Amino acid sequence: MLRTMVIALLALVTLAFTTGLAADKEHNFVGADKCKMCHQGPAKGNVYQIWEKGPHAGAYQVLVDKKDGSEKNEKCVGCHVTGFGKATGYKIGDADPKNAALANVGCEACHGPGADYKNMAIMKDHAKSVENGLVVPDEKTCMTCHNKTSPTFKGFDFATYWKKIQHPIKAAEK
Repeated sequence: MLRTMVIALLALVTLAFTTGLAADKEHNFVGADKCKMCHQGPAKGNVYQIWEKGPHAGAYQVLVDKKDGSEKNEKCVGCHVTGFGKATGYKIGDADPKNAALANVGCEACHGPGADYKNMAIMKDHAKSVENGLVVPDEKTCMTCHNKTSPTFKGFDFATYWKKIQHPIKAAEK
């Protein structure tokens, strides 16, 4: 009886520990080009094209154009690239092409690292996508960068700015 209870307790502790680890899993970044494959063109709502023409697609270049070293300043880079400070996110000075794919505020900067939800079978199921790291951004998401700590902050009205960058997914894509 005692042996059975010990085994059950160990199983329960193991389950709790591994479940906790899964919940804390850090997902990997893949870059906006991986999103482009499925989220471009009129049939898909031109999601990628809307992002590409918007301000986020050129966010890193804004730092480079300043010609004052801002592109190497952690305080600036964090809001002008994707995944800065995360294991598989953008790294200052890294010449790896994977790193270059994370320059700018790409899809994953707002929607979360996509390696675990980019698969078509997962993306077709919204709940599975969220379980695998997809973030549905809201005002709080935007405010991680658009806030008073930014040296260029002039106020932020979510409703106004969202209209400028919104990229609705067509019903067929959901």
